[in-house]
Amino acid sequence: MSPEVRRFRWVSLIEGVSYLVLVAIAMPLKYAAGMPGAVRVVGMAHGVLFVAFVLALAAAARRERWSLKQCAVAMVAALLPFGAFWLERRLRRAG
Repeated sequence: MSPEVRRFRWVSLIEGVSYLVLVAIAMPLKYAAGMPGAVRVVGMAHGVLFVAFVLALAAAARRERWSLKQCAVAMVAALLPFGAFWLERRLRRAG
């Protein structure tokens, strides 16, 4: 497995965790406990990690010559809760 794919897998997992923290912890804190700061901090971190995800995807796709369809599947997975974990398992199986 190339270094670009390994990096992409790690960035994908970290971005996926940040998304879950945003949706499952920060958003309820904002709306149920009146703490908008949680979304501000976690949302900014998630945004930076999403940009890192896109850049890592581009590097891995270029190195491995992934098709546009493979890249689109990865992008859709990033938009779904737990999608990063599904993507990680798929990439691990592909080798």
